[in-house]
Amino acid sequence: MNEAVAPVTITPYENGPLIVRGPVEIVDQDGQRIDARRPVVALCRCSYSATKPFCDGTHKVRGFTAPSRGTRPTDPQS
Repeated sequence: MNEAVAPVTITPYENGPLIVRGPVEIVDQDGQRIDARRPVVALCRCSYSATKPFCDGTHKVRGFTAPSRGTRPTDPQS
């Protein structure tokens, strides 16, 4: 019997992290698993976090700005 897999969503928060909800596996560049320890995680996108890849709130004091709405990547074939 197939079990239903919960959906994964990634939500960019304005001037903040990426919020990841759902069952995901996070690995570093060497393929080593990083334990998220929870079903919802905040991933840093300001690059100032001391707990990368997770957000530690540093974006607030560093003045990081980024929209909550993404832009579609351009087609490399065009």
